[in-house]
Amino acid sequence: MSPRADATPDAGLHAGARAWVELLRMPALFTAPGDALAGAAAVAARPDSRTLLAVGCSLCLYEAGMALNDWADRDEDAVDRPHRPLPSGRIGSPAALTAAVALTAAGLALAARAGRPALAVAVPLAATVWAYDLALKHTPGGPATMAAARGLDLLLGAAATSGRTREALPSAALLGTHTLAVTAVSRQETRGGSPLAPFAALCTTGLLTLLLTYRGAGPHTTDDAFRKALAAAYAATAARPYLHAALNPSPPLTQRAVAGGIRAMIPLQAALAARSGARTTALLTAALAPAARSFARKVSVT
Repeated sequence: MSPRADATPDAGLHAGARAWVELLRMPALFTAPGDALAGAAAVAARPDSRTLLAVGCSLCLYEAGMALNDWADRDEDAVDRPHRPLPSGRIGSPAALTAAVALTAAGLALAARAGRPALAVAVPLAATVWAYDLALKHTPGGPATMAAARGLDLLLGAAATSGRTREALPSAALLGTHTLAVTAVSRQETRGGSPLAPFAALCTTGLLTLLLTYRGAGPHTTDDAFRKALAAAYAATAARPYLHAALNPSPPLTQRAVAGGIRAMIPLQAALAARSGARTTALLTAALAPAARSFARKVSVT
């Protein structure tokens, strides 16, 4: 058998694997664990095996949303983004939908293992993900729906770890506000448009940075320098691409702004954990940022 024939199956396997990596936006997956970890920190609970189950649930539901997003947008992507896995034919539409269903079921099963409080949050979280992708994404309520999903994801970590969520509501609100801004910008990333959305996102980033550095989280607050450093990392990751998109809201700069906003979720989660006094959790969360940045150089997060 010729060397060329030997290489063909490996090449096909590599191409198939890359198609799924693109479909599931693997670099963005690094932003999911910090939700549950920040939720556990917000209720002053030490992460345990139930927190890990919440992380697993979060990862599954996040990836379910990615697969479902491209399945729902397959006709639109055929015009605006024909290179994506579904319109290019590298992955079939039935396979993407099956993956979304299977990942959702797996996520809910993991939440059930973490306990009833976790499942009570995971069910509306899954419903929110499906509602966004199938019905609400292109409506005025789309950004708020996505923000609700991120907030619920943080509450999932709190519920799984401690059975409580009330103390985590402020952190969920901050994370949801950031998500609202990013999602609003993403609505014009294929065609460009008004500078209003990236400018609003830039202002939101500034406001959230101030709130993160405010010493008002009670006796569990860590030292100011550590907390402010994480808040500064968050601002640095998000603000510059937002500013560029506000000055020139072209599709390439808008897409970079969305990617920057997504990556900024990691230092934001770390800052939220630090604000709650969980230094180790904050460091572990922040450690995900270099891997996410490296992976994003190979595969787009949008």
